[in-house]
Amino acid sequence: MRKSTRLLSALTITTVLGLVATACGSDSTTKPATADTTGASVVADTTPTTGGGTSGAKMSILFDLKGRGDKSFNDSAAVGLDKGKAEFGFDVTEEVRQGSDEAQLLKKSADGGAKLILGVGFAWGEAMGASAKENPTINYAIVDSTVDAPNVAGLVFKANEGSFLVGAAAALKSKTGSIGFIGGVDIPLIQDFYAGYEAGAKAVNPNIKIDAKYISPAGDFSGFNDDAKARTIALKQYADGADVIFHAAGSAGNGLFGAAKEVNASGNKVWAIGVDSDQALTVAADLAPFILTSMIKHVDVAVYETMKAVNDGTFKGGVRVFSVKDGGLDYATTGGNVDDIKAKLDDFKAKIASGEITVPSVS
Repeated sequence: MRKSTRLLSALTITTVLGLVATACGSDSTTKPATADTTGASVVADTTPTTGGGTSGAKMSILFDLKGRGDKSFNDSAAVGLDKGKAEFGFDVTEEVRQGSDEAQLLKKSADGGAKLILGVGFAWGEAMGASAKENPTINYAIVDSTVDAPNVAGLVFKANEGSFLVGAAAALKSKTGSIGFIGGVDIPLIQDFYAGYEAGAKAVNPNIKIDAKYISPAGDFSGFNDDAKARTIALKQYADGADVIFHAAGSAGNGLFGAAKEVNASGNKVWAIGVDSDQALTVAADLAPFILTSMIKHVDVAVYETMKAVNDGTFKGGVRVFSVKDGGLDYATTGGNVDDIKAKLDDFKAKIASGEITVPSVS
């Protein structure tokens, strides 16, 4: 990762998933978190920018690669955007990065009079840091990263906590005692998903076997879009005995789902686990039956809450951390596939929220 951006590796994941909620941002430092009245962790100490009543105010949302329709990270952000737009009346411009045009799109948004510029995914970080410093009266926010500028809110998630829940689900449903994990890129952000997944699985079965693979190495973000390689990895993991596989690989997760369908067609019962959104509701209908559950990261909540803060005139820069405790992360129940273990999963969730269980992260 570029030196210029430091993610809250002890706090996040997200990440990135989402189709590449990727890349790194401007020279940033992480401040210790404190708790606000909602239960979400907040670090802030920056002066709010100009006050509320933003009906008709301009906003620019900067999606990661592919934008809407990724059936994952970007789509989750879009749910919060659409809710906030309807409620607060923002005049919204949507942009999608192509891979090297972050600075250009940020400049376009700032020059267009945006009151709020929100970047989906840490790939916006470096360019956003520069843009925010050039435009101190504009509110900025970024999902899955932090930026060292007083007018930027970093919206991060304890994805390790959500991953713990689906790790427990995987172990509870496994018949072979062997499960798998597929990460999009071998970076701390994605390693955090694995740390939680492993902890949850071992909380159920200390002797469980976990086969973890990454599609691409650090610095190569193509893994988040490589369906074919994800499928190849998944087929090998299933062949080696894994009967449940969790992906943190953005749109490449479709390769896992296709592999699960293929293996089930051969007569072997296996499951896949989705990420970020309830993927059983967003994938093609022929793939949904093979998704056991999904680790849900409520990017929609983060986006909506940021829009609300700008509308209310309470926006602050700094770091806001969404956790299991405040509803920022959860697991999906679509399809009824985890109904038989829901009580156990909810017990784990309650213990994480209360602090009885501390979920490990990569730092």
